[in-house]
Amino acid sequence: MKQQVSQARQRAVLAVNTELVCLYWQIGQEILQRQAQQGWGSKVIDRLGRDLREAFPDMKGFSRANLMYMRAFAETWTDFEFVQQTVGQLPWGHNILIINKLKSADERLFYVQKALSEHWSRTTLEVQVKNKLYERQGKAVTNFNKRLPDTYANLAQETLKDPYLFDFLGLGEDAQERDIEDALVRHVTRFLLELSSGFAYIGRQYRLEVNGDEFFIDLLFYHTRLKSYVVVELKATAFKPEHAGQLNFYLAAVDAQIKADDDNPTIGLLLCRTQNRLVAEYALVRNLPEDLQSSLPTVGQLEAELGDFRNGE
Repeated sequence: MKQQVSQARQRAVLAVNTELVCLYWQIGQEILQRQAQQGWGSKVIDRLGRDLREAFPDMKGFSRANLMYMRAFAETWTDFEFVQQTVGQLPWGHNILIINKLKSADERLFYVQKALSEHWSRTTLEVQVKNKLYERQGKAVTNFNKRLPDTYANLAQETLKDPYLFDFLGLGEDAQERDIEDALVRHVTRFLLELSSGFAYIGRQYRLEVNGDEFFIDLLFYHTRLKSYVVVELKATAFKPEHAGQLNFYLAAVDAQIKADDDNPTIGLLLCRTQNRLVAEYALVRNLPEDLQSSLPTVGQLEAELGDFRNGE
């Protein structure tokens, strides 16, 4: 019975993944058709992305970069039935890697087959492409388009790591944690703006692209007195060391991509929710002069304001 439950869960995960990949193919086809009718100068992708993000604000898959991947995906695999039965079984990250790194149809099909039959993770797929496995193993003719591998636990587990899948379902990694974070984001945003000390709201889930990968900042502000961007990361769990590493990564990315030459270094604010209270910690604030540090709410103020926070308040 345990095996049956496990297999049923695996089939459910892979079925949802196939729906997501097929949706992305259909969006890609729509982009190709509209561009054929209206031309590249019509900014089809920009308009479509804006409309989809407004309609589905919780989904991260409608960035311009991802819509471009959808277009390339539909252009690469023109047979929708083939997409449903083959590449639709691979996580979206695998598909992006295949269309990005490989140019010939034979190579792409070879790595699709291998990734499915041997249940490769994305890292393994990337290594095999880099090591030119296709060239070393030859160009054997297969009947892969007629016979497909069975579903296995490893591929289902790999699919579960795909953040686009959770956003597609509207759940996130944990539905309850998402609800807590949403309420916390609203509370923090209102509190900082009501301080009237120079905070200007830039955006929520602010998108950054680094080396072809997408990252999303929980909250981004600009402080007019400090002439500095302020990155706010919120965690609905207790502090973990990787939280600080992620925050510092975002600070470096904002400094490199957004900050103007006359802006001060970006400031980070990490808020972690423990069982009974909320803990706040600044990053890079020590580099600011004391008279400017007074423009920011203190850690004590933040914890006093948000310490008794409960979901929904």
